[in-house]
Amino acid sequence: MPATRRRWPRRLAIGAAVVVGVPVVLWLAFRVDDIPVATLRAKYGSPASQYVTLAPGTVIHLRDEGPRNGFPVVLLHGSNASLHTWEPWVARLQSRFRVITFDFPAHGLSGPVPSRDYSTQSYVAITEKVAAHLGLTRFALGGNSMGGGVAWRYAVAHPDQVAALILIDASGQPPQTRSTSVPLGFRLANTPVLREVAATVTPRSLIERSFKQSVAVQSIATPAMIDRYWELLRYPGNREATLDRFGGYNPAEPADALSRITAPTLILWGREDHFIPVESADWFARQMPGARLVILDEVGHLPMEEAPDRALAPVLALLDPLVGTDTPR
Repeated sequence: MPATRRRWPRRLAIGAAVVVGVPVVLWLAFRVDDIPVATLRAKYGSPASQYVTLAPGTVIHLRDEGPRNGFPVVLLHGSNASLHTWEPWVARLQSRFRVITFDFPAHGLSGPVPSRDYSTQSYVAITEKVAAHLGLTRFALGGNSMGGGVAWRYAVAHPDQVAALILIDASGQPPQTRSTSVPLGFRLANTPVLREVAATVTPRSLIERSFKQSVAVQSIATPAMIDRYWELLRYPGNREATLDRFGGYNPAEPADALSRITAPTLILWGREDHFIPVESADWFARQMPGARLVILDEVGHLPMEEAPDRALAPVLALLDPLVGTDTPR
């Protein structure tokens, strides 16, 4: 190849730096593209994966596993996670229970939605539609982090449907009682220019660092795990939708409805959770004095992945009485 042709990318970069400035050149160097939907489904789907249209433009990745006559357990994942976070529990529960997991809009293999509404209440509505689609009328409901916040709000709205509630390092404590700072992601989502950069510049190292900071059991932060988080975030439109979700962050959302929940409830927390500290578990317990509180030592924000057997033991104590009750749907 002639030397002049070999040198053209360098000359183009230098010329771009002169014309549009170094920041744009850095953006061009570090931006990462979306990954085609078919590629992601082939890699991260499973034989149990369904892609259900709940409304025009709203397609949800759903798995419905275990015996159809087993008592249903619906599990809701956290922010920037996916239904894959529940795989250790699904493997342990599906011999006896019907286990339903799904990706919220703008997560995992569920893409963005036309409304661009990714609020907690919109996710409660998605959960309602999933339950209706599957014909579920009474079931156990669990959620981690953001999914825990959705789960307890669903229990408030549908007390007749929720037979048991499992809150795992759940969101919901008013931030003024813990911290008044706004997370970086929420600040970026509301800052012009930086928002646009964040929608395309997504280094794998950032995902790895964030994940490792959220867990105490570092051995689960395998290259494959980090790749999954990084690649699913690059589902077409999901990064922009994530910024829409962060941009709608409401730190003052009231949580006084917790005291109205009557379903048997387990509050499960990792003592080493640095994302939603263990003090929040005590706060939930004060709002729900009838709930059982279990703290797991040497575990962080994702007990179901970090210590699946230890974390599942108190869950089974909650679920076992439901087996053999009136045939659920």
